[in-house]
Amino acid sequence: MLALAVPDIAHAAPAAAQVPGIGSALERAMEGAAGGEDTPLSLSLQVLLIMGLLTILPALVLMMTSFTRIIIVLAILRQALGLQQSPPNQVLVGLSLFLSLFIMAPTLDQVNSEAIEPYAAEQVEADEAIERAGEAFHGFMIRQTRETDLAMFADMAGQQAFDSPDDIPFSILLPAFVTSELKTAFQIGFMLFLPFLVIDLVVASVLMSLGMMMLSPTIISLPFKLLLFVLVDGWALLMGSLAMSFG
Repeated sequence: MLALAVPDIAHAAPAAAQVPGIGSALERAMEGAAGGEDTPLSLSLQVLLIMGLLTILPALVLMMTSFTRIIIVLAILRQALGLQQSPPNQVLVGLSLFLSLFIMAPTLDQVNSEAIEPYAAEQVEADEAIERAGEAFHGFMIRQTRETDLAMFADMAGQQAFDSPDDIPFSILLPAFVTSELKTAFQIGFMLFLPFLVIDLVVASVLMSLGMMMLSPTIISLPFKLLLFVLVDGWALLMGSLAMSFG
């Protein structure tokens, strides 16, 4: 059976080459594979590369933008208010995503003007466009990263002092940026937690003094915390403070 199948495959290749368009496409693909370093990637290989990059796009959105800080602060706020499922996770993720788009607008505009538009106009190659886009995100990330975190990961990687921030590779900048974002998010969350913690303590003390120890303080403090958050226009203050923290 195998011996009979080999001739069929051998005859199938010339037959496919005779079909209009397929033979020339195969020839171009083989010539591109053997053409050396100066031969650009074919369209199919570029599409395959782009589809592969899309698989890591969620990680890039989480780790290279302002999304991490925002979603953590919103989750801490919901916990401080004593709300379990309101706002739901989908609302928090959507709010964090759109606020991240607002904060990242200057960086995205730079990527569009310096990388995407020249590549679409065939003025630069794909590798140069990716390098230009990386430079734009590199500038955003380096402004939000603490020097102590950069020094820590540089020491662990065995790297010496860098001459300029532009020389810091992504292998060091990415973990340092994420670490700095986590620190900042928890600092903001701690400041958010304090006023609501005071309300919980006051309500618990009042209930204790009245002898109502069987009544959960959360039931009584929740309306007061919501009232306080609404009266001070908490959402506007929080969104504005988060946006300004990336200045």
